[in-house]
Amino acid sequence: MSILLILQIIVLLGAIYLGVRIGGIGIGYAGGLGVIVLALVLGMTPGNIPWDVILIIMSVIAAITAMQAAGGLDWLVQQAEKILRKNPKQINYLAPTITYFLTVFAGTGHTAFSMIPVIVEVAKGQNIKPSAPLSLAVVSSQIAITASPVSAAVIFLSGVLEPLGVSYPMLLAICIPTTYIGCMIAAFIVNKFYDLDLSKDPVYQERLAAGLIKKYTKDETYKELPKGARLSVLIFLIGVIAVVIYATAISDAVKLIDPVIMKRDAAIISFMLGVATIITILCKLDMGALPTMSTFRSGMTACVCVLGVAWLGDTFVSGHVESIKGFASSVVGEYPFLLAVVLVFASMLLYSQAATAKAIMPAVILALGITPENNGQVWIIVASFAAVSALFVLPTYPTLIGAVQMDDTGSTRIGKYVFNHSFFITGMLMIFFSVALGFIVAPLVI
Repeated sequence: MSILLILQIIVLLGAIYLGVRIGGIGIGYAGGLGVIVLALVLGMTPGNIPWDVILIIMSVIAAITAMQAAGGLDWLVQQAEKILRKNPKQINYLAPTITYFLTVFAGTGHTAFSMIPVIVEVAKGQNIKPSAPLSLAVVSSQIAITASPVSAAVIFLSGVLEPLGVSYPMLLAICIPTTYIGCMIAAFIVNKFYDLDLSKDPVYQERLAAGLIKKYTKDETYKELPKGARLSVLIFLIGVIAVVIYATAISDAVKLIDPVIMKRDAAIISFMLGVATIITILCKLDMGALPTMSTFRSGMTACVCVLGVAWLGDTFVSGHVESIKGFASSVVGEYPFLLAVVLVFASMLLYSQAATAKAIMPAVILALGITPENNGQVWIIVASFAAVSALFVLPTYPTLIGAVQMDDTGSTRIGKYVFNHSFFITGMLMIFFSVALGFIVAPLVI
C-alpha cells in the first residue's frame, strides 16, 4: 500500500470522524472539506455529485412536508398508536412493522421519529425495556428504504438493473418480502431471548429513584386534526401508486410507455412535486409554515449530508475504481456474500442507502462483467441490496440519536466504545436475515 493511498484513506476516515463529532448536518460539511483535501492536496479528481439522489430526496420530502402540514402525518401516527395501544404485548413485532411500512409508504426513515415517544410509553406500560422495540423500530425503518417504491435508493438501483434483466416490479417483489421477514425474524429473536424486564435495569432504577421517569399514563385521547388530514394521506398514496404504475409501465418487462418520454428519476421528482402542489391547494396550506415542519428540516439535513459524504465517497472510490474492480472480480465473484460485507462498511461511512448504492453497485457490476448478455450474477446485487442500510453501526443517525434522547428510562443507550450501543446487535441481525433471504429468493426469481 503506497503512502499516498494511506494519506487518502486517512483523509476519508478523518473527514467522516470529524463530521460524526460535529453531528447532524456537520457530516455533510465535513464531507465537502474532505473533497477539498483529496482534490487540492492529494491530487484526486473530484467525484460525481449525486444530484439525482439529492433531487429525489428533496421532492419526496417536499410532498411529505405538505402532508405533515395538512395533518396527514399526525393522522397516520394516530392510527399506528391505536394499533400499538390495543396490542401492547406485541410491541416488539408491531413497532418495527409500523415503522417499516411507514418508510415503505413515505420513502424516508425519518417518519419513525413520530413513533418513538409512543413506543417508549407503551413499552413502559408493559414493563418492557423500550430499548428492545426502539432498536427494532429504528433499524427496520432504515432497512425499509431498500423496499420503498419511492426511495432514492430503489429508484437508482432499478435504473441500473433494468438493462440487466431485473425490472422495477421484480426488484420490489424480491426486496419487500425478504427485508420484512428478515426484520420479523430478528424481532422474534429479541422477543424470545433478550432480557426485556425493565424493572431489573439498573440505569432505570437509578433514574426512577431520581424522579427522572415520566409516569406512564394510558392516554387514548387524540388531538383534533385539520379537516384535510386524511385527504392529504389519500393524495400522497395516489401519488405513490402513480409512481409505481409509471415506473412499471416504462420497465423493459412491460414497456407500455416509452421511457424516453420521462425517465424514472424525472417521474418520481415531478409526481412528488405534483402531489405537494395538489395537497397545498386542496388542503389550503399556509406556505410560510412548510419550512418549519420537522420533516422538511430533517429532509434538507439529509440532502446536505448526502451531498458532502456521498461526494467524498465517490471521489475516493472513483480514484481507486480499478482496484475495487479487481477485488470484486476475484473475491466477490468467488464469495458473493462478501458484497454484503462491503456494503455494510460503505453505508456506515457514506451515511445513505442511495449514496452507498451509487458508489459501490456500478463498480461491482463492471467488475463482475455483468452485461445484458451475461447477467447470470446479477442476482448477487439484488440479494445484497439490504446491506446498504447499515446506517446504525455508528450511533450518529438522527432517528437513532432521537430514540436515545426520548427514552427517559435510560435503557436505550450508547456505550463507551462507540459500537456497543442498543441498536448494533439488533441491526446486524436484521441485515443478516434480510440478506440471507435475498440470497435464497433472488436466484429463484431472476
